[in-house]
Amino acid sequence: MSEESVLTYRCTIPDAMGSMMMYHATTMLTVPEAAKRTGRNPETVRRWIREGKLRAHKVGTQHVIEEKDLEAMQDSPYPDMLPLPKGWEMTFWGEPMPNVAAWIRESRAGH
Repeated sequence: MSEESVLTYRCTIPDAMGSMMMYHATTMLTVPEAAKRTGRNPETVRRWIREGKLRAHKVGTQHVIEEKDLEAMQDSPYPDMLPLPKGWEMTFWGEPMPNVAAWIRESRAGH
């Protein structure tokens, strides 16, 4: 593969009904490319994928990661956790959703 697999483009394709629809592809990264961007070992990135902390798609034998998912991980206060899904940001009584995993991580850091 190239130094960085960039697949960002827009194209217009016909849909099943014959009308034209806009298609937007995002930048996809391989595991080694994602590891280089995060400064981590490729095996760490693979572990994040296995544990569900980083979304990835399998293409043949390789995992590919959307750049926006990798950026979301890096921008969060806990970079090895994905952001909450839409609608889960608030509890049903209107307060922000508590981050139980962060509480556990912080409690273990003191030991």
